[in-house]
Amino acid sequence: QVRLMESGGGSVQDGGSLRLSCATSGLPWSPWYTFVAWFRQAPGKAREGVAGFDGYSRSVYIDSVKGRFTISKDDATHTVYLELNNLKPEDTAWYYCAARGALYIDDPLSPRWYNDYGQGTQVTVSS
Repeated sequence: QVRLMESGGGSVQDGGSLRLSCATSGLPWSPWYTFVAWFRQAPGKAREGVAGFDGYSRSVYIDSVKGRFTISKDDATHTVYLELNNLKPEDTAWYYCAARGALYIDDPLSPRWYNDYGQGTQVTVSS
């Protein structure tokens, strides 16, 4: 059974920083064939992919977070991180990590590829 557990959310001021963690278990882990990503969902909005890795293990981001967020993973501990810097009020949302094993994913930020998500961690940014 795949389990994903996020932590690290909180309330910060505009321009602040947070580091989110996602501990995974029950997932066959491969540096190349385990796809992990971070999604977020703000009130009244659809869940959107924020950061992930493509089939070449390169990080990918949505435009609104490029240069501010950094995704990383530890293949030894099967943990995924999301560093959030220069946070803005529009970043306020619940953040979820997602994971799956696959030979290839053409769009690692599309929710259609992921079935397993964690419970989420809340990020609130005030102006």
